[in-house]
Amino acid sequence: MPDLRDRFTALGAALRARFIERDALVEAALATLVAGQHLLIVGPPGTAKSALADALCKSIDGAVGFSWLLTRFSTPEELFGPVSLRGLEEDRYERITDGKLPAAHVVFLDEVFKANSAILNALLTVLNERKFHNGRAAQAIPLVTLVGATNELPDEDELLALYDRFLVRVVVDYVVEEFRFVQLLTLDEAPALPTVTLQQLETARAEAAALPLDPQVLRDLPALRRDLAGRGVVVSDRRWRQALGLLRASAWLAGRARAGEADLPLLRHVLWSEPEARDEVEAALETLLGGEQAALRDLVFQARELAEYPLSFEAGEPRSRAALEAYTKLNLLRSEAGKLIDNARARGRDADALGGSLDEIEGLRAQVQRHLSRPLQ
Repeated sequence: MPDLRDRFTALGAALRARFIERDALVEAALATLVAGQHLLIVGPPGTAKSALADALCKSIDGAVGFSWLLTRFSTPEELFGPVSLRGLEEDRYERITDGKLPAAHVVFLDEVFKANSAILNALLTVLNERKFHNGRAAQAIPLVTLVGATNELPDEDELLALYDRFLVRVVVDYVVEEFRFVQLLTLDEAPALPTVTLQQLETARAEAAALPLDPQVLRDLPALRRDLAGRGVVVSDRRWRQALGLLRASAWLAGRARAGEADLPLLRHVLWSEPEARDEVEAALETLLGGEQAALRDLVFQARELAEYPLSFEAGEPRSRAALEAYTKLNLLRSEAGKLIDNARARGRDADALGGSLDEIEGLRAQVQRHLSRPLQ
């Protein structure tokens, strides 16, 4: 369904425009959503963690959202609802879950690791099985994805099981580049996001789950696991298996017919547990893919930002000058992307899977060209 995929493409573009310097997070969040997994965002306050979760919920037409800030004083009633007095009269211990976490499709829990034991045990079942034990019965819940946020990673044994349930873990920080910071300061009020319905999301998830894996991936992953083990990074079999669904979701979102090498860089958000292991995972992926994948992703991120750059200036000569600057830099990015793809082809890698990056840069170049006061070739 090209039209359905176009809806997700438009949603991704709108989220990247709304959340400055958050391309990697947006990409990971959409893949997590389509894969039906859970996302942990690690970063200091004020880095748009809750805003992104809220935007994800609003982008799903008909979805019910639930968000809560956890503290060590939080009670199960705050997340799961009060105990039913009528139930107690009938010798049943049940909660009224209307408007609470068990009734939500998209959940955001800030400071998720501040949960106490009573909440923690219930959350494990919620994340693992999409069920909530309410009284004598375990009721199925409509949860699509749970987004957790934290300023620091847990080091207590009782929290490690909850930490492990987040397949995707993305680290964010404050905006770094000055021109992006200026863009953030001058950002207009965000327009309404494109939306997909719950049924369309289910269709996307089914289509993504049905995508085949490129045989090269089944050769690359054992090699990647060996390399990581040599670096002291051990990943559970469960995470490797769940990661395949994420790769399929990534491929579906990009419009590819199968999950392949172009999707492997997304594993940099999956294969680490300790912060010091992030660099080792990045290095192992770069070794496996020859560096072309990571470099092309960086070029695409730069190209997207350059395409937005002229829009921060008034129409007319100021915007035209900004567009000329962006257009010149995009030409350089296009040339660099072409060289990277040629290098990959020379090494026997799947260069066709990398061509989408070049196509996107070319499309952004054409987009910027329209802001110029005179046409350029």
